[in-house]
Amino acid sequence: MILTSFVPLAVLIMSVLGSILFGLATPSEAASVGAFGSLALAAAYRELTWDRLKQSVYLTMRTSAMVCWLFVGSWTFSSVFSYLGGHMVIEEFVLGLKISPVLFLIMAQAIIFLLGWPLEWSEIIIIFVPIFLPLLDIFNIDPLFFGIIVALNLQTSFLTPPMAMSCYYLKGIAPPHIQLTTIFKGSLPFLFMVLISMVILYNLPVITTWLPSIVYGTR
Repeated sequence: MILTSFVPLAVLIMSVLGSILFGLATPSEAASVGAFGSLALAAAYRELTWDRLKQSVYLTMRTSAMVCWLFVGSWTFSSVFSYLGGHMVIEEFVLGLKISPVLFLIMAQAIIFLLGWPLEWSEIIIIFVPIFLPLLDIFNIDPLFFGIIVALNLQTSFLTPPMAMSCYYLKGIAPPHIQLTTIFKGSLPFLFMVLISMVILYNLPVITTWLPSIVYGTR
């Protein structure tokens, strides 16, 4: 079961992410590798039919269009907000609080955590993350460390009831007798894992820079 179910998908994921990590392909090129690998796996499992291929293309186009419109709306809002001087207002307000870098990180992550309930990750990254980026130099915070913390934080928004989108995704494909409350309860251990990981990163920031320093030799 491991050889037929886990290993092919693991190889597919590693080929997509590995090609990006080692600079062999751009994200768009790696996506094409993933699409080709998915077709190959579907054919190997004898599940590649015209109806499924047509449905996959349709769902991909619909999802891509939705994400593109999210980016358009988010980028428009962010541009207008920046043009009207909103970033300066936020920056002056935060600096007026005279808080430490640790308190700034906690405040920023608390805001992103709360925004993760009603908003998608793309909207948060485009609209709200640029608000905090100019403050990183002021508080002497590594942008890579901040980005990893934000990425982990966004995972909590996908797992935290009642707006845990990953739970709703799972409910959509789960058998009818599986209740949504059961999925919520099952997601809580993983939520705690993410929160513990964030606490560890706060206390050991070198974890975020060690691997890039080995791969790219830049830190």
